[in-house]
Amino acid sequence: MRAAATIGQALAAARLRLRDADIPDAGLDARVLVGHALGLSASDLIGHPERALKDAGRQRIETLLDRRLRREPIAYITGRREFWSLPLSVTPAALIPRPDSETLIEAVLDDVSDRSAPLRVVDLGTGSGCLVLALLRELANATAVAVDRSAAALHLARMNAVALGLANRLHFVASDWASALAGPFDIVVANPPYVAAAEWRELAPEIRLFEPQAALLGGDDGLSAYRRIVPDLRRILAPSGRAYLECGHDQGEPIAELLRGHGFGTITVQTDLGGRARCISASLTRLQKKVLGMKASPDYCRNYGDDAIS
Repeated sequence: MRAAATIGQALAAARLRLRDADIPDAGLDARVLVGHALGLSASDLIGHPERALKDAGRQRIETLLDRRLRREPIAYITGRREFWSLPLSVTPAALIPRPDSETLIEAVLDDVSDRSAPLRVVDLGTGSGCLVLALLRELANATAVAVDRSAAALHLARMNAVALGLANRLHFVASDWASALAGPFDIVVANPPYVAAAEWRELAPEIRLFEPQAALLGGDDGLSAYRRIVPDLRRILAPSGRAYLECGHDQGEPIAELLRGHGFGTITVQTDLGGRARCISASLTRLQKKVLGMKASPDYCRNYGDDAIS
């Protein structure tokens, strides 16, 4: 095949190769890859297709295209993903932030009447930090703890916090869920692994082959992580606090039953943009928006050594 001489030809060739390989959204992916390889915006690509393509640029396009043809996700190729209008760095150390997870942010903000209150927030299994960073951006006087057992994920979350100017309100804790926390927290958020073992083979190759399995697989029924998290919620939540857990579309009722079994009430299931159950929230007391402004104790982490808390 004749080598592309212009940006327009390179874009058309990339789109064709992706489409022939049954890559979803081939046109969009082609624009992102070519633009990233050449350092050009979408408007540059569309507005100036006649620009000559140099050999170095052609080679960069080919390298990125080969990665996408192996089904590597676009976000890992570019190293970037937007969440809640925040530009985030992403790596294979953590799940790629998804728009559906913004349902948790919306649910929290719906329950907070005073966004200037000095709230205490914890994000269990923070990954890229997308949830806690979105909340800190919206809650001007909140402070937070980002928890993950993966050192690589914590490094990524810290990098995103620094880039967004939010690191001064965020502590990072290496822990298996809430085991290193003492609380109390006003808001607990978590996106636990909830893919059931039988569903694993049905996932798209972009997910199954590239995203961290430990952040996806939730045991035989997808609920293993919830059984670890829910019993600790009573201990770390402030009396008027509330927990918000991402869930699979068919997991609302079994998770609600688990929460009820540990004394939680006022259980609510929120749906995502597709109308699927996505977030289940619960509190130990009857929910009142005002009480989410309660100030928690500053000693909200157990000291598991200087290396665990920063």
